[in-house]
Amino acid sequence: METKLRKIIFAGIILYTFLILYFLFFAFNRLDHEYSEYGYDFMLIPESVPILFPNLSDLSFSWIFNLGNIAAFIPYGIVIPLLYRTHLVKFISVFVLTILVLETLQSLTFLGTFDVDDVISNTLGAGIGFCAYKVGLTIKVFWKKLMAMGLTIVVLLVGIMGISEIINYAVEKREGPVHALNEVKEITGSMPMTKDLPGFTVAGKKIEPKMNLYSSEGQDTKKYTYILGEKKDILFYSSFGIPDNGDDHGELIIAVDGKEIVQYNEQYYQDMETIDFSMNSVHEITITLKGNAKLWDVKFSEMKHWWE
Repeated sequence: METKLRKIIFAGIILYTFLILYFLFFAFNRLDHEYSEYGYDFMLIPESVPILFPNLSDLSFSWIFNLGNIAAFIPYGIVIPLLYRTHLVKFISVFVLTILVLETLQSLTFLGTFDVDDVISNTLGAGIGFCAYKVGLTIKVFWKKLMAMGLTIVVLLVGIMGISEIINYAVEKREGPVHALNEVKEITGSMPMTKDLPGFTVAGKKIEPKMNLYSSEGQDTKKYTYILGEKKDILFYSSFGIPDNGDDHGELIIAVDGKEIVQYNEQYYQDMETIDFSMNSVHEITITLKGNAKLWDVKFSEMKHWWE
């Protein structure tokens, strides 16, 4: 390579590096983010795959961001071996060490977090660039060289998306069968109605419970407590309302492991309400009903891996 061309390429990669450092430490209003409130943040376990195939009907910013995390580092895989003769293992080793240092500095300066997902994506980008450089090295005609390198980059990106889809499918949790909450074996307190469930109206809408019916009928307050036994990733579903006939006062409280999650009463909710929320972990669920409030079709499901 001519000395003049080498100097131009070297100057270009230096300027490009300053741009990358700007995005790593100062872009996206990083100076305004109070990362210091949470202390040093090191995310050492991968939380997602590098990049999935895009949803062309609804292209999200997160997908573009993930693509940028890979694409932004492709030039290093092309330019570094072009300027300095090296092999893949040495190049990737030095690159990973450099990215680890930068990610650590992001966390230590409270201008970001150490995220191993970023390390993986950045390294994949550099690796793609290196492969493209190696393909182009075997071609003498300049425009054919560029076409071959570009095609290599596209093919490898698509390949990474395909592998990411497979990994994502393998490790992603999916919702399992739905169970009535009253099917839980360990129950204390009151029991809901499960047979011959009566219909009623809420805000003029006819309600026909299908699975169960919870109420405080006959008492001012009723509590229903269920021991689920250290379950994780639980989805909870139910419906709440105060029937049109009878007293128009009532209240619902749902607590998970002693912490109040839901609180409804007639002052704020005069129509039928659909209740659904997720729980990362749960041992005990307590349902408290007061007055004329009713809760029905109370059920839950678990998010599980395909092998579970």
